[in-house]
Amino acid sequence: MAAGKAQIGKLAPDFTAKAVMPDGQFQDLKLSDYRGKYVVFFFYPLDFTFVCPTEIIAFSDAAEDFRKIGCEVIAASVDSHFSHFAWTNTPRKQGGLGSMKIPLVSDTRRTISTDYGVLKEDEGIAYRGLFIIDPKGILRQITINDLPVGRSVEETLRLVQAFQFTDKHGEVCPAGWKPGSDTIKPDVQKSQNMQPTVVTQCACQNCVRRAVFVVLLSLELIVHYIVH
Repeated sequence: MAAGKAQIGKLAPDFTAKAVMPDGQFQDLKLSDYRGKYVVFFFYPLDFTFVCPTEIIAFSDAAEDFRKIGCEVIAASVDSHFSHFAWTNTPRKQGGLGSMKIPLVSDTRRTISTDYGVLKEDEGIAYRGLFIIDPKGILRQITINDLPVGRSVEETLRLVQAFQFTDKHGEVCPAGWKPGSDTIKPDVQKSQNMQPTVVTQCACQNCVRRAVFVVLLSLELIVHYIVH
């Protein structure tokens, strides 16, 4: 797998390629045309395979959920746009995708998968790479799975929502954050102020332990004195 040009915090590699659009038409899709919106761009290995349709269908079914928050989803593989077209025109019960709500990009020359660092060179197919791109075209998140394991639509949606929240509010999101959950203000002074509080709490707990120990010891001595 080549390193590629895709880097967090940098512009996502732009491309123009043939795609099968949701209306079933062929179109030259250009990534930079999506500026102003968040984009989830993911690769899958091949058409007419096994794990791939579960992912693509799941992302397609959730396309409206992404659009509601100003995010578009784009899928890509090294197959031709004719193969994509045949797959989308095959019923799901027969191993096809059926009608799609997201575009399927064709990367037959492997230039896009190479630029994004997901090309499995010995087989000429793409690993399961997923990229979150912000409205300025900046890469915010990269994950690359090996071939056997699919990705989570719910987690991808959560990540987009988290990045959007930080963009808008300037706060940071802790592990597992979901909309409506608490966030953290990146304030060094407040972080420093929290430390003495923790120390004080620990000191108080130690004082209580010592006091309890002294009382118990005193009671034991009194009992010993009475008995003897």
